[in-house]
Amino acid sequence: MTPNAATVHPAWLRITHWLNVIAVVILVLSGWRIYNASPIFDFRIPAGITLGGWLGGALLWHFAAMWLLVVNGIIYIAFNVFTGRFARKFFPLRPREVLHDILSAIKGKLAHDDLQHYNALQKLAYLFVIVDATVIVISGMAIWKSVQFPLLRELMGGYDNARIVHFVGMAALVAFIVVHVVMVALVPKTLVLMIRGK
Repeated sequence: MTPNAATVHPAWLRITHWLNVIAVVILVLSGWRIYNASPIFDFRIPAGITLGGWLGGALLWHFAAMWLLVVNGIIYIAFNVFTGRFARKFFPLRPREVLHDILSAIKGKLAHDDLQHYNALQKLAYLFVIVDATVIVISGMAIWKSVQFPLLRELMGGYDNARIVHFVGMAALVAFIVVHVVMVALVPKTLVLMIRGK
């Protein structure tokens, strides 16, 4: 790292990113254990890749990680908005550029030379994750506090539909994580950047 290297990811971004990693891993693994206690689809998650040991333990892990995700997410969004990073990094987002980047990715020619700027596909993916995480939290609240938030429950189409929304949102998040990890493996300097910031 050169002495004059530009800071691409400030400390607050790196801290919130890694806290989100911890929260999401705990949420997914404990959520799978909770799902197994009352499956909504005709399959179960292998117990060896779940967290909590039993339903009560999984719920404790899930709620602890939920608060970490919510508080950390609010801090992440607030810093992004108030520093102007949100508008600078994620916009403009043009459909033509997204389509171009999708086609380039399919051909294996998606450029990622300048780590200071997100390509259109990255912008779309990161914005999707923010929206998806919000939907997961809202549907989770509709499940957890169904009686206290009847409007939320009804907006989700009822308790059982809220569970489906929650599960589908989780599945979409896991799919994003798989693609994200593959992309980091293909461009390992992005991992160094998320650790060092420069």
